[in-house]
Amino acid sequence: MDGVQEHPTFSTEDEQALLDMIERWLEKDVRPVVKKYDHADEWPEDIVAQMAEFGLFGATVSQEYGGLGLPAATYAKIVMKISAVWMSITGIFNSHLMLCLAIEKFGTEQQKRTWLPRLASGELRGGLALTEPDAGTDLQALRMTAKRTNEGYVINGTKTWISNGIHGSVFATLVKTDPEAQPRHKGMSLIIADKREGFTVGRKLEKLGYKSIDSAELVFDNYKLPFDQLIGEEEGNGFYQATGGLELGRINVASRGVGIAEGALELALHYATMRKTFGKPIAEHQAIQLKLAEMATRAQAARLLTLDAAEKFDRGQRVDMEAGMAKYFASEAALENSIEGMRIHGGYGYSKEYDIERLYRDAPLTCIGEGTNEMQRIIIARQLVKRSES
Repeated sequence: MDGVQEHPTFSTEDEQALLDMIERWLEKDVRPVVKKYDHADEWPEDIVAQMAEFGLFGATVSQEYGGLGLPAATYAKIVMKISAVWMSITGIFNSHLMLCLAIEKFGTEQQKRTWLPRLASGELRGGLALTEPDAGTDLQALRMTAKRTNEGYVINGTKTWISNGIHGSVFATLVKTDPEAQPRHKGMSLIIADKREGFTVGRKLEKLGYKSIDSAELVFDNYKLPFDQLIGEEEGNGFYQATGGLELGRINVASRGVGIAEGALELALHYATMRKTFGKPIAEHQAIQLKLAEMATRAQAARLLTLDAAEKFDRGQRVDMEAGMAKYFASEAALENSIEGMRIHGGYGYSKEYDIERLYRDAPLTCIGEGTNEMQRIIIARQLVKRSES
């Protein structure tokens, strides 16, 4: 498959050592401070610095350009493990890696060597800027324009719900270079937009959950950009380039769903074995046992679907249907398990003193982000029909 990188030999032992390191970090440095950051909706600067030190901002970037070059399956397991403790921080490096993927998959060699080493090290951080106030699922409706001049492009418009918008410094941004093109997607291009004059951050968007990662509006007002920051240096390919990373993006969101589903199960199981009613732990009551069994089955099914999609992605196979299935099922599993986990906690589940309430607030995002679950089902059905005809 075009654009799929060859991964270096990455043994089971290497993967386990990396996952063990992440586990130790989560228990030592992340779990003790999650409530503080989440409740204050505060940017976790020290945690971000640690993630950069671990190389997570270059997790899927080829080693040739300074990244770790991890297979998608290993990356998915990392996201699952972190999301079981705190899903928000996976968004900080995942949105960034979508930017990296766009440059590595579609950029020129000069663009790769200019941008990827600094992105992989975490020196530069950023994300993907696609959504506009009136263009989300329907990306072809976007209005941001990039007009050609003798020196480069002049860009005007607004992006919204952009992860890392405040603390990030560079974004793969979808613009219209030919507003009159038919079909509409032929007039769209993807550019590397770094913060400079004409590029300002609008308001920070307040959210129900997914705290501590900044979601913001980005405003472009006569923003000037040289031609060499057009990804691939050929106009009209932006829609294809922007959606070219969605398979990996959906595997990532599926992995977040798995993490939340497993995290909710872990919290519920711990509480159910400690909390006693009528003289015995509530885990011994059949009503609670039924909930725990369903939660465990959902979480395991979500994990297997997600790893199946990731492993096929690593083999270079087309996985739009499989990634859609994983994203759809795992996100719904996250939502169901967080609700059931809260119910098992009883009144304490509604208290901000217990971690289950955070998972309950974070889970709905996974059903919306990287394409709503309604869209996933349409994609799955269309692919079923296409594959049955071939």
